[in-house]
Amino acid sequence: MVGGYSLLRSRLDSEHKRITEELKQLLASAPTGDDRREGSPFGKREEEATESFELEKRLALEKQIRDRLAEVEHALRKFEDGTYGLCDKCGQRIDPARMEALPEASLCLNCKALLAKNAKGK
Repeated sequence: MVGGYSLLRSRLDSEHKRITEELKQLLASAPTGDDRREGSPFGKREEEATESFELEKRLALEKQIRDRLAEVEHALRKFEDGTYGLCDKCGQRIDPARMEALPEASLCLNCKALLAKNAKGK
């Protein structure tokens, strides 16, 4: 059935390129220590708080992009292994409609729901 997923493979390849470029741009735009603003009218503490907040936002965005990239790369590896479209947890075929909507899906809906339920219970 992997052969029937060639369009999804193409979408994953495109998404991988897009995410990789997005990550490169984010890393290239990261401020260096030399980029500190001088003479803020709000004083040094407020300036440092703003810089800290901006750094936290950038790091959160970077983590989100890296996590998404890892999901796409995992799906591409599954293509190589011949396991694309199979649930990582139970091994059953993932609903093709789910794969169409989310080509990097690695869990069937049942296993995904169980994972979410267990995560909420902790």
